[in-house]
Amino acid sequence: MGQSSSIHGVSPGGSNYRSPNPSHHRTSSSAMSNEENTSISDGNFVDQDYISELPDECLAIVFQSLSSGDRKRCSLVCQRWLRVEGQSRLRLALSAQSELLLHIPSLFSRFDSVTKLALRCDRRSISINDDALILISQKCRNLMRFKLRGCRELTDVGMAGFAQNCKNLKKFSSGSCMFGAKGMNALLDHCSSLEELSVKRLRGINDGVAAEPIGPGMAASSLKSICLKELYNGQCFGPLIIGSKNLRTLKLLRCLGDWDKLLETITNRENCLTEIHLERLQVSDIGVSAISKCSDLEILNLVKTPEVTDVGIVAMAEHCKLLRKLHIDGWRTNRIGNRGLSAIAKHSTNLQELVLIGVNPTSISLEAIVSNCQKLERLALCGSETIGDAEISCIGTKCLALKKICIKGCPVSDLGIETFALGCPNLVKIKVKKCRGVTNELADWLRVRRPFLTVNFDVEEVEAEAADARTSDGGAQEDGVEYPSIVSRVTVAANADVGVASSSNSHGRSSGFKTRFGLFGGRSIVPCTFRRWSNGTSSSNGRE
Repeated sequence: MGQSSSIHGVSPGGSNYRSPNPSHHRTSSSAMSNEENTSISDGNFVDQDYISELPDECLAIVFQSLSSGDRKRCSLVCQRWLRVEGQSRLRLALSAQSELLLHIPSLFSRFDSVTKLALRCDRRSISINDDALILISQKCRNLMRFKLRGCRELTDVGMAGFAQNCKNLKKFSSGSCMFGAKGMNALLDHCSSLEELSVKRLRGINDGVAAEPIGPGMAASSLKSICLKELYNGQCFGPLIIGSKNLRTLKLLRCLGDWDKLLETITNRENCLTEIHLERLQVSDIGVSAISKCSDLEILNLVKTPEVTDVGIVAMAEHCKLLRKLHIDGWRTNRIGNRGLSAIAKHSTNLQELVLIGVNPTSISLEAIVSNCQKLERLALCGSETIGDAEISCIGTKCLALKKICIKGCPVSDLGIETFALGCPNLVKIKVKKCRGVTNELADWLRVRRPFLTVNFDVEEVEAEAADARTSDGGAQEDGVEYPSIVSRVTVAANADVGVASSSNSHGRSSGFKTRFGLFGGRSIVPCTFRRWSNGTSSSNGRE
């Protein structure tokens, strides 16, 4: 336990015990008053319980620096530690099965300072109902962050009761829940401090063609981030998006319907959007051209939006000159090419991160990018048929600020990758995957030439992966950069008296949902290519 080494002379029960080394205590106690710090019994010195003199506030700080498992073990030491540990716990994650209702009073009597709560229910289990949610809200009136996953028994009534009791909420996230527009509107009407809203698979708004409009409510002035994911009637959130005056981040991911008109409406008014993600969305050059009115835009992700062409990219690049991060997944449609990329090179001089997947830049546009975007630090080129040794050599020669590069599924060989032995002086990490002309020998050679460069070459399974790609239907998804998603996990110590265990169950997508989504049902998308880089390395003989 992380704390055990710092507690001297304290038994597991928190009481005094006899030291096996009296000489040590004679020395340490010589500068202290014997009456206050030591006592003599049968010739042995006994230390005082210093932890008992530590204020509760200090003990709470110690607990907050421990892992969840260590906190649980500390809470079993004595009644005081149990109380302080419970009162100092701010985060709680619970299995939101129906049985939780019986334990809510005792559970939240112990954890009475919780500000971040996650309730998750496995799809095979019956979740908590409205009564349980309202009771939780009555016990956690200081709640600031709240997450619901798979709570299918909750309705608009429960959400309305929750919103009335938890008005200080700043972040709300729900996934695979059954409440509808009325419950969402109740949340927006009562939580005037809400800053982040994330809604995924909200089943209650799926029925009927004309869904009830959602928002903006009292949260119109406070909302800074909205994420809508896998919604059938996502356009019913239009009033909320349009009415959120201080909205900075907008993410529309795999939501059905035509979004061009809504994007035009959003951007026709004054806005402060700095980050936009459009993923597997029905949006065309009209919508992307509308985005060009967001003069403060810094981050743009266009992932598998097949109707977007060079026309939209040029309009965006000409007006969004503060762009720092750009991700484009062209999905092998070849509708974004030399013209659009050249516009990016000309106008996006502040670009720091560029990810091109399924896009075929020419040597002209690529050279323009690496020559004009002098601040470029992170670059990913994946599934491109036109990126060869000459293009890679150009990058290695001219990208002086480059720190990380990922090359996947491109016709490059050892000759091109050798450029990084001397080029890109600031390079710290290189990843090469599914490039048939690159060998493990080159990886070892690079490590010798640049000892501080992290080299990750995945070339041993290229042939097998290529065979799998040929047998797949088109191989479109194989061209994406595959990195594990980062999932925040909040763990809670099990209460020995209550017997409620924490959980972080993931929820799979139902087959019916995938069937109705059709084209937009896939999940092989890259949220951020450089969010996580694998540290594995290959081992082979080095090049002389």
